[in-house]
Amino acid sequence: MMEAVLSNADHPEYGVVTIPFPIPREQFDHCIELVEALEVGNASAKDCNVDEIRSAWPVLKRLEGKVVNLDELDYLSKRLDSFDVGEAAQFQAMAHKLELIELKDLINLTFCCQQATVITDFSDLEAIGRDHYMNLHGGCASTQELEDLDGAETARLLIDSGAGEVTPYGVVYDNGMKLEQLYDGKHLPCYHYDADLLTVALTSRLEPEDTPKVTWLYLPASHEQIDHAWLRSGIADPGDMCFRFGESTFPAEIDAALDFQQESIYELNDLALAVSKLSEKEQKKLGAVVEMAEPESASQIRHLAENMDQFEFAPGAHTPAEYGRYMIQESGHFEYDENLEEFYDYEKYGIQRMEQESGMFTDRGYVSYHGTMSLEELMMEDPAEAYQEEQGFQMGGMA
Repeated sequence: MMEAVLSNADHPEYGVVTIPFPIPREQFDHCIELVEALEVGNASAKDCNVDEIRSAWPVLKRLEGKVVNLDELDYLSKRLDSFDVGEAAQFQAMAHKLELIELKDLINLTFCCQQATVITDFSDLEAIGRDHYMNLHGGCASTQELEDLDGAETARLLIDSGAGEVTPYGVVYDNGMKLEQLYDGKHLPCYHYDADLLTVALTSRLEPEDTPKVTWLYLPASHEQIDHAWLRSGIADPGDMCFRFGESTFPAEIDAALDFQQESIYELNDLALAVSKLSEKEQKKLGAVVEMAEPESASQIRHLAENMDQFEFAPGAHTPAEYGRYMIQESGHFEYDENLEEFYDYEKYGIQRMEQESGMFTDRGYVSYHGTMSLEELMMEDPAEAYQEEQGFQMGGMA
């Protein structure tokens, strides 16, 4: 985590704002409001003057006094936030060696700096040699390779080569590293930083299906994040916009129920936001609910996700006996006494419950609905309003 003090270089009288990076999703819209008040923060332009960087990355101090793009700075901070101590040394040492000062170059460096070797402590030659060998082989080596490796000799050969350069972050050996150009200055490479549920590629319909000219959107996102992605794509005509859906971590039943191409991006985002609020156990329950309710749209699934308390779920139960056993032993509705185990008739109890409720066995287990409205009403645009209307009708009828 770091902070950047930003201003408008053309209008210093507007003052400054301090923005946290990476910008948390729940704070993104507010942060955009803050920078837009300074008339900066354009999705694709470099217009944010960096007055100060506060971080654990001294090499980033070179950005102070430069005008940068907000999205690029946010992306770089996400990449760096995932680095371990070794990668941090590799990134900073190589940025210093290559004298990189542009965000585009710093972003690209995050994808290849792991090829370099940085020595910060010369006391353990065996560890230095082993790390160097790993760096040369893409971070991969078999146990046998490492056992056969003479790490100390490997380290001595490296040091004696004279190829090292002293930096404030250690002695760096670039090992022939070339600065990759994964980022072209406009289309930020796909990178999963948050626990997103659906990855969406924004492209022009005029581009081929395998085009690298993609603006990535990760759902759930704030509305400003969606708007920023649209603006950053540079596609002026909404009719030319094409959504291609990538990795999904929704419950499989949701993927099977929906045709993502037929859904509004905002409806999908609202669904992703609702599902993201559920625990892993609740998401499995939602999968069973979707299989039972057979919804036909993202909005209908969202309403189910927002009303999970109206469903009972017995995970792993596929027979009446298993359902009865779960209800008595694990549901929390009963005080189970293992000393009375021989007197419990799980199958009979399971059948009795099933006859009294609306439920079914699914691949995930048994699920039942206990709401006052029908499932169709529950999945309506506003189930709460439908419920109030129903109660009002009943009260009127009683009167």
